[in-house]
Amino acid sequence: MVSEPRTPRLAVLIDADNTTARIASGLFEEIAKIGEASVRRIYGDFSGTRLKSWADVLSTHAIMPYQNFAYTTGKNASDIALVIDAMDLLHTGRFDGFCLVSSDSDFTRLASRIREQGINVYGFGEQKTPESFRQACHRFVYTENLLPSAAGSDRTGQSGVRQGSVAKPPSAAAHLIRTAITQLEDEDGWVPLGGVGKRLAILASDFDSRTYGQSKLVDLVKKAGGFEVRRSEGRGVYIRVKPAAEKPASVKGTSSR
Repeated sequence: MVSEPRTPRLAVLIDADNTTARIASGLFEEIAKIGEASVRRIYGDFSGTRLKSWADVLSTHAIMPYQNFAYTTGKNASDIALVIDAMDLLHTGRFDGFCLVSSDSDFTRLASRIREQGINVYGFGEQKTPESFRQACHRFVYTENLLPSAAGSDRTGQSGVRQGSVAKPPSAAAHLIRTAITQLEDEDGWVPLGGVGKRLAILASDFDSRTYGQSKLVDLVKKAGGFEVRRSEGRGVYIRVKPAAEKPASVKGTSSR
């Protein structure tokens, strides 16, 4: 009997000082799409009131808090503790991926080091996160896309995108989609949508349809402009760049005056 593939084991490490507790539900929903959050740790100084919002949701998501007192101003003991634990967990060889939740560029080297070991790194941070950290990750998700709706509900709107998401027009993604198609297209220009999605993740680690107000890639392609979509029965969805309109052939023997 063929056994089912094992769900990837993930280590989730959260920098409480640089992450809002409002993303907690959306964060673990997103992580569940990737694999199982076997380790869930959060780092910060929970002795004061500044991180109380995180303290209120720890038990809900089974997150283990790691207390780090801020003995000296300007020195972040939490960052150091997170990095040490990440390296310890990496060397156990038990994990298929790491989820680093922070908008701090200080974790760029950590993400690079984990990837050097052949392990996937998934970053989660605000849109202001420096590019160095975003590009060091296998995939980077903007936490604005994980925020609950303004009414406090976790439900999404009609577009399937959370109301707190980053708002970019679909047309802003057209160049990137066109590049992905160009790298994959065959003679007739049609390429499978799934292949385009994988290529986009390689071209830009932070690519996400939700950033452009769409919950699905196919919807983004339709609204970006300049592309055609074809559904093949039993073969899935294919897309291509719209062919340039052909100019009408001139008629010989005529002249304009």
